[in-house]
Amino acid sequence: MKFCSACGSRVSLVVPEGDNRERHVCIECGVIHYQNPNVVTGCIAEWEDRILLCKRAIEPRYGLWTLPAGFLEYGESSMHGAAREAQEEAGADIRDMKLFSVFSIPHINQVYTIYRGVLHEGEASPGDESLEVKLVAKDEVPWEQLAFPVVIETLKLYYADMERGDYSTHYGEIIKSENGVVEVIHY
Repeated sequence: MKFCSACGSRVSLVVPEGDNRERHVCIECGVIHYQNPNVVTGCIAEWEDRILLCKRAIEPRYGLWTLPAGFLEYGESSMHGAAREAQEEAGADIRDMKLFSVFSIPHINQVYTIYRGVLHEGEASPGDESLEVKLVAKDEVPWEQLAFPVVIETLKLYYADMERGDYSTHYGEIIKSENGVVEVIHY
């Protein structure tokens, strides 16, 4: 950030009085510009013994598979955002949604909330951000073509819960080390 969104003056990266970390502070008007992580929300849309996947039509990770998900908008709950994203990306009406996982991803400043829900009548069709959508059984998941580590980890947890016959809510962090190795921590 270089300029203040309140007055247009230059900002400096300083630790404001009473704070403990650097923030962008306007030199002229004193406005502190806080930056917070983005919330990404999505869902595992279930139909019978299959789940819905979307092939990405946008970057990042164009052409790879993911769960329907996207950034939470102002004025909506995490669950309603997940339902909206499923509608936008896959023309999917999701019902009976329950929180399944929450993952913090500090190195990209994101928090993911993923819900489980029922895909109404098993119907879906690609939206503007999807090249293709499909329902897949466990043995049909294209593991090597999944777009994001958080999706891979979420689906591993989902199928482990499915095998146990007991779904719970999962919490964790996905951390990328300096040498690029991804580590998952479960709480």
